[in-house]
Amino acid sequence: MYEVRLLDPANELLESCASKMQAKILRTIDLLEKFGPNLPQPHAKKLTGYDLKELRVKLGSDIIRMFYFHYKNKIYIITSGYIKKTNKISKKEIKRALKLKAKFEEENR
Repeated sequence: MYEVRLLDPANELLESCASKMQAKILRTIDLLEKFGPNLPQPHAKKLTGYDLKELRVKLGSDIIRMFYFHYKNKIYIITSGYIKKTNKISKKEIKRALKLKAKFEEENR
């Protein structure tokens, strides 16, 4: 088993979702805890060109993306996420996730 920790922005996104979406997100997080780096698509995907992966959650027409990274040993950190409204990944949200990752790593050396 792997440990998954959510930073405040990821928790805030989770709490802002409707209960059915929350349940689906938590189920996907459970899969990450179980499979770690072997979690396949469509649940997770490496972001090309970035040191991040994304959890991919879909419920009906609603799509949530949550960014995460491997911290150490068997620990994964979910930094943040967003409600996806277009086919493209939000560069703004990726930058935000990278800043949160850098801050976390700096504070946890």
